[in-house]
Amino acid sequence: MKIKKGDHVKIIRGKDKGKKGKVLKSFPQDNKIVVEGLNLITKHVRPKKQGEKGQRIKMAMPLDISKVMLICPHCKKSIRGGYKILADGRKKRYCRQCQEVF
Repeated sequence: MKIKKGDHVKIIRGKDKGKKGKVLKSFPQDNKIVVEGLNLITKHVRPKKQGEKGQRIKMAMPLDISKVMLICPHCKKSIRGGYKILADGRKKRYCRQCQEVF
């Protein structure tokens, strides 16, 4: 999975198309991520104690990875990332447009 926690992504499909956000959590086994403030749903919560009021909470739900694109930290464009093996043997991600390793 090329998208990790802390990356900035742009949504390319769905109701939040064109919006950008930061990845809060990733689920590699399901190919899903949670993006901060996007793909929100309203959850109705019952009152816990007598006299308390119920409420509606907005929460971010997981989004499929195929609906987002990674944003390069150097050129600030939405990209398809790749991997490069460096001279010392480490495997790093890079931008396919500006060729910068991040």
